[in-house]
Amino acid sequence: MGIIRRYMEFVKPYKWKIILTVLIGIIKFSIPLVIPLLLKYVVDDIIQGTGTAQEKTSSLFTVMAVVFAVYLVLRPPVEYYRQYFAQWTASKVLYDIRDRLFSHIQKLSLRYYANTRAGEIISRVINDVEQTKEFVIIGLMNVWLDVITIFIAVAIMMTMDVKLTLISIILFPLYGLSVKYFYGRLRTLTRERSQALAEVQGHLHERVQGMPVIRSFAIEDHEQKQFDHENGNFLGKAIRHTAWNAKTFAVVNTITDLAPLIIITVAGYHVIHGNLTVGTMVAFVGYIERLYNPLRRLINSSTTLTQSIASMDRLFEFIDEPYELKDKPNAIKADHLQGVVEFKNVSFQYEKTNEMILKNLSLTAKQGETVALVGMSGGGKSTLVSLIPRFYDVTSGHLYIDGVDVRDYQARSLRNQIGMVLQDTFLFSESIRENISIGNPDASMESIIAAAKAANAHDFIMELPEGYETKVGERGVKLSGGQKQRISIARVFLKNPPLLILDEATSALDLESEHYIQEAMEKLAKDRTTFIVAHRLSTITHADKIVVIENGQIAEMGTHQELMSRDGHYKQLFTIQKLS
Repeated sequence: MGIIRRYMEFVKPYKWKIILTVLIGIIKFSIPLVIPLLLKYVVDDIIQGTGTAQEKTSSLFTVMAVVFAVYLVLRPPVEYYRQYFAQWTASKVLYDIRDRLFSHIQKLSLRYYANTRAGEIISRVINDVEQTKEFVIIGLMNVWLDVITIFIAVAIMMTMDVKLTLISIILFPLYGLSVKYFYGRLRTLTRERSQALAEVQGHLHERVQGMPVIRSFAIEDHEQKQFDHENGNFLGKAIRHTAWNAKTFAVVNTITDLAPLIIITVAGYHVIHGNLTVGTMVAFVGYIERLYNPLRRLINSSTTLTQSIASMDRLFEFIDEPYELKDKPNAIKADHLQGVVEFKNVSFQYEKTNEMILKNLSLTAKQGETVALVGMSGGGKSTLVSLIPRFYDVTSGHLYIDGVDVRDYQARSLRNQIGMVLQDTFLFSESIRENISIGNPDASMESIIAAAKAANAHDFIMELPEGYETKVGERGVKLSGGQKQRISIARVFLKNPPLLILDEATSALDLESEHYIQEAMEKLAKDRTTFIVAHRLSTITHADKIVVIENGQIAEMGTHQELMSRDGHYKQLFTIQKLS
């Protein structure tokens, strides 16, 4: 099975630990197999044997002393190390898988995140990966131990009575057929159940984040119905899964429960007719339990393994999600860029849409130049600047930075040379210090404070209860919009990149915050090539070049004074904003 082969790539580094665990397990499971033989010996050779009561008592205590010693001295460490190595190995495999998944998550395109709910991704990384743990513990260890236990039990039974042993295992084929029939369907139902659970988690994650909107619109009742729908869908899938699972257990357990009854009947008949000793009958009934208990565990294991394999399906479906952008094999590292940017006949359209967002657009930004992009919403301004850090690649044409096509750079090294301040500032729920240090994780505290001062953020940070160690809450909920924006600007000061992108960075702020941020951004843009996507035209009158973009094309281009003298789109927009 291809999925299991792929999963085994994660298991391979720990194969010797698994082998050791299985060997220890064989010792652990072999010890109880002595009990039915012990019963046979006690019944046939001691109780029904020759000798006085005192001699029989002495023999019984001697044998039992040895057995007690084995159970008290050997069994505890064997059990401990079997459990420890099994859990340690499974935990290490899951650690490696999650590590790989997080690396994968960081390489997926922004388009993937635009179309996929965060809760569903989290469900794959947490729930599905956790479910596969059972494959390591059960599928690679316990199943083998149960199979080996069955073989050892059958071998011992053969030495006592071949005919009775064959009768004991007569139901094995029927057991195998029932497992094959039931578990194919169970895998499909398990996969559907896991998907439904991921949808509940995705819905819940989104609603928790959007709780202020739910409260402000007083739509709690509506949202309760929405959640009931998602939760009800999961309930339906879970009940179908449970019903089929229960049917499986009912049929398969009935088969395994018949075996001891058959043996008691046949062995009892032979004892009555003098063809079998009472001790052998007792031993056989004991071995039937030891034969069919592992078989029952294998039934449980089959259910669990089916769930694990269904989770593997979802896991590898996620891992196989293709990367939209890949570095060329010979891609060069973008180090110490000058910041000369040239768009040459660039066209762009999003995948699965026919509409061109950018159409044969050409634009050049010289080193240290500030280029402002203005125009109506939906014209393509934000799309244009998102091509510079290679969040997307051009559909046709070329985008050069320092004379090199951006597709020839290593994407990660290119982004390391670009600083971005966006309208929707995202802060992690950690401290202000940690949020600023994202710009340079190795920066000293002095550098972080200097960056905050440059961003006009130091004063308000020092007024907070714990200063730079103040936790900002999820998405920076404890700070105002202007404060969050200044922290995002401090990040870029700390990063100190040659290229800068400011995308609607002040459009949602009050005038006081805008003043602080505008001052910080002008300081930041000095001597850097800067692209500004602006809604408020009053904030970009200082730009070296203002580009008016309409319907994916350049409608006008020039300085503020030049464009105001032309009586075109820019002047019209500027006049409307000034009047309003």
